[in-house]
Amino acid sequence: MSASPDRAGIPGDPPGGGRAVAVWSIGVAVYFVAVIFRTSLGVAGLDAADRFHVGASALATFSLLQLLVYAGMQIPVGLMVDRLGTKKVLTLGAVLFTVGQLGFALSPSYGMALAARALLGCGDAMTFISVLRLGTRWFPARRGPLMAQLAGLVGMAGNLVSTLVLAPVLHGVGWTAAFAGSAVAGLVVLVPLVLFLRDHPEGYGPKAVPKPAPGGTATAGSGGASGGFVRRQIRESWAEPGTRLGLWVHFTTQFPAMVFLLLWGMPFLVEAQGLSRATAGGLLTLVVASNMALGLVYGQVVGRRQSARIPLALGTVGLTAVLWAAVLVYPGDRAPMWLLVSLCLVLGTCGPASMIGFDFARPANPAERQGTASGITNMGGFIASMTTLLTVGVLLDATGDNYRIAFSTVFVLEAVGVISILRLRPRALAREADRVRVTIPAQEQEQEQEPEPVPRACPLPETAGREAP
Repeated sequence: MSASPDRAGIPGDPPGGGRAVAVWSIGVAVYFVAVIFRTSLGVAGLDAADRFHVGASALATFSLLQLLVYAGMQIPVGLMVDRLGTKKVLTLGAVLFTVGQLGFALSPSYGMALAARALLGCGDAMTFISVLRLGTRWFPARRGPLMAQLAGLVGMAGNLVSTLVLAPVLHGVGWTAAFAGSAVAGLVVLVPLVLFLRDHPEGYGPKAVPKPAPGGTATAGSGGASGGFVRRQIRESWAEPGTRLGLWVHFTTQFPAMVFLLLWGMPFLVEAQGLSRATAGGLLTLVVASNMALGLVYGQVVGRRQSARIPLALGTVGLTAVLWAAVLVYPGDRAPMWLLVSLCLVLGTCGPASMIGFDFARPANPAERQGTASGITNMGGFIASMTTLLTVGVLLDATGDNYRIAFSTVFVLEAVGVISILRLRPRALAREADRVRVTIPAQEQEQEQEPEPVPRACPLPETAGREAP
């Protein structure tokens, strides 16, 4: 049944099905390639240092700039998705990250390579929110947590491809051929994206965004011109406690694993724990594998029991803090291998737990604000990651590479996040419960208003002989 036009612009539950899977798969394929490009520098750090003749701090700038661009683009991208639709934003993102990857392959200097990574980060920032939007527009709401976790799972698979495929190719054919060749993947996913992707099933589109009147004067109820639309979207999304709770859940859960995988895990395992590069690389891969294995579990649990969201998020934060503390305070210079393996397995839960943040923002906002709300939520983990990346580096320099002091930053940010989650939780859950109480009776009323079969005044001739006296 198509959406009712008088339900505050919120369409009916999409039907899902095979076509939904096909369309969503196109969007996820774009995200998959974006993650390969995003993480490709992780396996090429030493090669990049030799190619551009830079030291460790300049090399770290690649990752920091990419995160900065990604985080800074989240709200603008969310607004673009709400205003322009998923297909246009995802297409622009695919073009930008493909050009960025190709530019990185051909850059003759550090400055040009830095610009190429910034362009790549800009395109990458447009993919995940778009994929989340596809999931909410093509699948029933009860499938939302699972579809979000599946998208994250595909992203981690892209990380594995960088590690297991791009690394040997890079060492076999060289810098330019490896990165330019990988850029072809961007063109491959761009073709079905342009030809076949649709923003939503027919009859299930979000409420149309009001247009400003000629001359910039807003029509009645339009909320103003383009600037008014932007301000209204951000203001109304931020006003929802569920959006803010989603941001803090994402902030608190995501960053420990991201910091470990993106920059400081390898130096910590090699320099502080005395492991070989091969062994350290195996532990980093274990984090990714754990993430992929647990993503589906988290998605199924949250999809079936919404009450499990807060316990799962806080449990992940608590377990991460306990394992980090055990590793950092372990007597002696090095932690045993079983403890490092346990840490990496637990870090793998951070990604799935961070997706719970979107499960608070999603029901708190109507369809026409989903992109903006997702962008605000997605900023949380990347702000925490950038803060930790910089703080750990500063503390390492200040303390003579004392990783125990440097990684204590993790506990500070987790404490800030947990306090914010506990503060926002009552209001967000109460508001969500109120919305459910309002929505269900409205749906029941719609069903009651459907025309009932007209009762027959007398039996039809062919059944008259069988009617009871």
